[in-house]
Amino acid sequence: MTVQVDKGKLLFVALAFGALALFPFFGGKYGIDLVAKIMIFAIFALSLELLVGGTGLVCFGQAAFFGIGAYTAVVLSPESEAASLLWLLPASVALAAAYALAVGALSLRTKGVYFIMVTLAFAQMAYYVVHDTPLGGGTDGIYLNVKPEIAGLLDLDNPLVFYAFTLAVLVATFGFLALVGRSRFGRALAGIRVNEQRMRATGFSTYPYKLAAFTLSGGIAGLAGFLFAVKDGFVNPELLSWHESGAVLIMIILGGIGHLRGALIGAFAFVLLQELFKSEAIFGGFAKHWHLGLGLTIIISVALLPRGLVGVPAEVRRRLFGTDMRRSEPMGEGRDG
Repeated sequence: MTVQVDKGKLLFVALAFGALALFPFFGGKYGIDLVAKIMIFAIFALSLELLVGGTGLVCFGQAAFFGIGAYTAVVLSPESEAASLLWLLPASVALAAAYALAVGALSLRTKGVYFIMVTLAFAQMAYYVVHDTPLGGGTDGIYLNVKPEIAGLLDLDNPLVFYAFTLAVLVATFGFLALVGRSRFGRALAGIRVNEQRMRATGFSTYPYKLAAFTLSGGIAGLAGFLFAVKDGFVNPELLSWHESGAVLIMIILGGIGHLRGALIGAFAFVLLQELFKSEAIFGGFAKHWHLGLGLTIIISVALLPRGLVGVPAEVRRRLFGTDMRRSEPMGEGRDG
């Protein structure tokens, strides 16, 4: 039974990535830009899924790492020539991970709502640094004049090249986190999520594992921030605001916490719902109140689908056959996707 379900998950992921690879052949300029944006948010959502779904740590400061990665890409880029992607991308990831390490070292000494509030406080500190100092250009933000490249071989200023590069990064991130989930490290994180006290009783020092997961999550969020900055060629303090942290948390809840593919589905669903309710062609004057429509839709979705969109097939089977066909997965088995 487990093998069949795993094959089904693998098939879903393969079809999803295959569809993304083929999309530029029939998607217009706007569609390619939109899907590239969604893939960046999917990477961002995967970073938080590692914490919330993989370790049981609800972080409300994930936007800080996203924004640091974005700002690093812009601040370190020369004004009149293209920076090398080979050093700029690792620098963005490293600085975001370094801040995550510092934040995690302090915030992981707290638990529950206190952990949530401490991570939010650190995120707001980073927000005000770029908002109120010349470093981040203040409220006006700063522009990326020339996008990075690799010795003229990889030009990210080309929309199709950037799309392909973003897709490759998304696939690599998904595959990496799937391997992490199946490793001894990933199973230790799953044990912490289920019962940290029991893990300690068996001799595990849980703090280093949580700190490593927190740092890794921050680095992946910084990677998404780097891609976002390169895509738009512009960054502003709102990238580090609590609104972004809330949005990415909604993505993984909407998709289904505890599943990597849930993060992908949630990112696509959230951004597409935004675009839907913002459409004046569909909603006319109500489009300016798009937050209301989006909020009501998310509330209804969570109420009807407590397991998220990833649980729709199981919910359909339950309603059709009148029995609960959901299975309880062994520790770590749900981290495929």
